[in-house]
Amino acid sequence: MSISMIWELAKNALQLGLISSLTVLSLFLSYSMLNVCDLSTDGCFTLGASVGAVIAIAGHPYLSIPVAMLAGVVSGFVTAILQTKMGINSLLAGIIVNTGLYSINIAIMGNSAMLNMNKTETIFTKVKSLLSGTFLSTSNILITAIVFVALALVLLTLFLKTKLGLAIRATGNNPDMVRSSSINPTFTTIVGLCLSNSLTALSGCLLAQSQKSTNIDIGSGMVTVALASLLIGGAFLGKKSIPVRAIGVVLGAIIFRLVYTIALRLQMPASMLNLVSSIIVIIAISGPYLKTQFPLILKKLQMLKKKGGNNA
Repeated sequence: MSISMIWELAKNALQLGLISSLTVLSLFLSYSMLNVCDLSTDGCFTLGASVGAVIAIAGHPYLSIPVAMLAGVVSGFVTAILQTKMGINSLLAGIIVNTGLYSINIAIMGNSAMLNMNKTETIFTKVKSLLSGTFLSTSNILITAIVFVALALVLLTLFLKTKLGLAIRATGNNPDMVRSSSINPTFTTIVGLCLSNSLTALSGCLLAQSQKSTNIDIGSGMVTVALASLLIGGAFLGKKSIPVRAIGVVLGAIIFRLVYTIALRLQMPASMLNLVSSIIVIIAISGPYLKTQFPLILKKLQMLKKKGGNNA
């Protein structure tokens, strides 16, 4: 394998990792900070992709970004209302919204399961035009992804240090204490899920435009991928400051995509990639526990060995 081929594979993995890291940052906010497991991620990702694609096809690539994020805000708002105002369990609320979004996404795409954007101006083709004539023109997707992720990292970490951001973090840690402090946990949950889903929709919008197409299954399995990436990032950097943890989340997404790329290069069937995702999640979740249990297992084995020697 040539160096240029290795670079292309690494660049593709990096691009996909950066774009999907926006969804991982979404789970970082909802799951890690707000302590809400939002299972509407798959549908919201597809929502951002379909809305962004429709707006771009209509001739408004720049407008597609804020409109897709706004669609994500609406999705997050509905999910939050089901949880906070209608007494529905957070897991069930996410499943309900995710199911409803399937039909909504089909309708947005004109009752079609796929949209082609081969002849459509996207945010990435616009950036490529701006970089034309420079050595960076072929890296337009990578550069655009870096800019969006950097902005998301800075804005998210700054937001989490504001009064409202601290209230959201407090809601995730101890909602009873938040109530006693005259902070409305319903409001903080709604704001947190709206912001979280806007990032997920942005991620879907960017992926669709980078691939020049979208389909109804583009977000399938994204919640598993994002959770795996989130846990990988946490395993590498641990519980440090918010900016460091946020950067760890992005690194986790990139590492996950590199593993995916390697699996594909080993000619693993595409149908097995979801199994790879599940195994990575299992390892990431059980790893810290098994790490603490390993010395105890060794100690028990030594005791059994010693006992067996004494009996002999």
